[in-house]
Amino acid sequence: MSVTAKPLVTAAYAANSQTTVYTAPTATRTIIDKCTGYNGTAGAVTLGINIVPLSGSASAANLIMSKSIAAGEAYTFPEVVGHVLEAGGFVSVVAGAANSIVFRMSGREVS
Repeated sequence: MSVTAKPLVTAAYAANSQTTVYTAPTATRTIIDKCTGYNGTAGAVTLGINIVPLSGSASAANLIMSKSIAAGEAYTFPEVVGHVLEAGGFVSVVAGAANSIVFRMSGREVS
């Protein structure tokens, strides 16, 4: 068994449409260790995070967290930390406004 700690999503703006940002590789389980959103705009912006099983689609049934992040605030999403993705499972995010929330996620891939 091999365990690799790595950034799963490097810092990038979350899109304002539902977007897959990470998919667990074949024959690999992924454990989410840290998840951060930073709002650098002048107003509050919401970020939603879905953890979706293989062959699923992002929906209210797999929405883990939707959080309004205040202007200048960084939020660490403790609700997401510790979740496990099976092979082919993915994380999808959606921001309330484009170019507003910088999103980053790190964890461990176990194969």
